Amino acid sequence: MPIPYGRQSVDDTDIAAVVEVLSTDWLTMGPKVSEFEAAIAQRAGTHAAAAVSSGTAALHAAYAGIGVGRGDELITSPMTFVATAATAALLGATVRFADVQPDTANIDPAAVQSLVSSKTKVISGVDFAGHPVDADELRVVAHNAEAVFLEDAAHSIGSIYRGRPVGSIADITTFSFFPTKNLTTAEGGAVVATDDDLLRRAREFSKQGLVRDPSRLRYPDEGAWHQEVHEFGINYRLPDVLAALGLSQLIRLDSFKARRAAIFARYQTELAGVEGITLPTQREYVDPMWHLFPIRVLDGQRRRVFDEMRANGVLVQVNYIPAYWHPVFEDLGYKRGMCPVAEQFYSEEISLPMYAALSDDDQSRVIDVLRGALA
Repeated sequence: MPIPYGRQSVDDTDIAAVVEVLSTDWLTMGPKVSEFEAAIAQRAGTHAAAAVSSGTAALHAAYAGIGVGRGDELITSPMTFVATAATAALLGATVRFADVQPDTANIDPAAVQSLVSSKTKVISGVDFAGHPVDADELRVVAHNAEAVFLEDAAHSIGSIYRGRPVGSIADITTFSFFPTKNLTTAEGGAVVATDDDLLRRAREFSKQGLVRDPSRLRYPDEGAWHQEVHEFGINYRLPDVLAALGLSQLIRLDSFKARRAAIFARYQTELAGVEGITLPTQREYVDPMWHLFPIRVLDGQRRRVFDEMRANGVLVQVNYIPAYWHPVFEDLGYKRGMCPVAEQFYSEEISLPMYAALSDDDQSRVIDVLRGALA
């Protein structure tokens, strides 16, 4: 059987949780969403969370909550899924890409500082592979520029940075619960923030802009049914049935993390000293929830090794095409060569299988196939 680079880890307790909701009156906008939001907030070390329909929706809602619009600039990493940049561009912002650090592939605070201007509205750091960004440095750069520091933690729920959980560090943080991520709601995401007003605005945007708080209504005497839209939003709600899956998954998040850490450690041990590759690194002040195991294949051999591994049933992946290489950015005038460290990283990167349900035997097969491809 082929071994994917990532997959969900669903068991009978998850299935039972979903089936239970299917027998209630609430398929969406119900109590499980509220329970899930409270559980996410507790895990992230914040007061509250807003559950949404995807990681992309989380980013879009977060930027809207910040008030990103035309004339604003966003600084972010090119080593990310395109949504980190695209959702800001859709709101009218100009995206500026800062180069990355060669060891972690996380955004380089010095490169960010060189791009800051009076138009900088948001600095978005991406926790590549689950390794948290240098958040303290990025926060200083952002706040000195009177900008918001956003952490795109699509890869890193459960990660710890300098003793603090991801979610409690940046001004606003977004999560993704896609099936290959560290926990899943099938499709889904969440926004947390250390600023209650930022979170409120993001939440309202994800619920079509609807305002129900009596103290904020312009016409409060209409009746109990009354609700108002003060700013346009979009329907990014997460249904109860998926929130139930997420709640069940959260119970096992620590075991998922431990298993991913064991897989990471075994790769590091058994691939140490293998010629032709560079292994990922871990800074001493972080405790990552590993989402990817990104190796670098040297000497121009990445494509050959990738093809050979896939031909032998190990479905490795490449993460990511530099975001500004996509034609949509190319057509806006972005040029290759802007971020040479990121482009070099991309030219060599392969993500080996990394997921909690990866068996020891399958990991042995991955290692053997990689060694064979490198021989």
